[in-house]
Amino acid sequence: MMNLVVMTIQQPLLAISAAGIGKAAAVVGITGLIIGLLLGAAAKLFAVQTDERESKVRELLPGNNCGGCGYAGCDGLAAAIAAGEAPVNACPVAGSSVHAQIGGIMGRKAEEKERMTAYVKCAGTCDQTRLKYQYYGIADCKKLSVVPGRGEKQCAYGCMGYGSCVRVCAFDAIHVKNGVAVVDREKCVACGRCVSECPNHLIELVPYRAPYRVACGSHAKGKEVRLACDAGCIGCGICVKQCESGAITLTDQLAKIDYAKCTGCGKCAQKCPAKIIRTIL
Repeated sequence: MMNLVVMTIQQPLLAISAAGIGKAAAVVGITGLIIGLLLGAAAKLFAVQTDERESKVRELLPGNNCGGCGYAGCDGLAAAIAAGEAPVNACPVAGSSVHAQIGGIMGRKAEEKERMTAYVKCAGTCDQTRLKYQYYGIADCKKLSVVPGRGEKQCAYGCMGYGSCVRVCAFDAIHVKNGVAVVDREKCVACGRCVSECPNHLIELVPYRAPYRVACGSHAKGKEVRLACDAGCIGCGICVKQCESGAITLTDQLAKIDYAKCTGCGKCAQKCPAKIIRTIL
């Protein structure tokens, strides 16, 4: 008798439970459907229109994110090119063939750019320059530049040789040799990161095929230069007088070459008493 009563009570409960589960499942399903429809509508309503050309340009860029183009990485440059805010040949790492492909995507001709390379204007190697003291500290040029005398070398304008430029180069194109940073022009892509990193402003971008370069950045007077280094510009002006094309000027005791005017005759290098006008070709 007891078993019969229990079974009679359980059957209505099971029927009620099954009905509740079915209703709950239906509510959840309908709610999910509504949310899905709303999300789909919102995605279309607030969708950001992307320029297909931007993604194509980005695929062609090398992805070094060196910042040499002036934008925050390759993504930023691709967006700028697609928007017409940057030239198609803005990437210093990509070669002329890539520039031409980007120009094809944008419907613009890629102008030929003269290849540039970084150059360190210093010949004050360990055997050429003299020291004021021995420095023992963090091997970083920027930190050393705030030390009295701007480093241990007698010449306060020269390369400190502690490799801040080396650490920022993403292409392994610059190394310190015998106390002076030297650029491998075959590896250099002229991104300019080393230029902005050097606290003595000794690194500049010059044409890859520039025949002659001034290997000094000192603005000291001749006597001071001689006391500090055996390989410095003494500001004598002989190079200026020898140059028939007017490509060399003397500014603040330092010779400077205008590469647009230089014919590569070599007379300046031949007559330079300090032998700091040099060629690497």
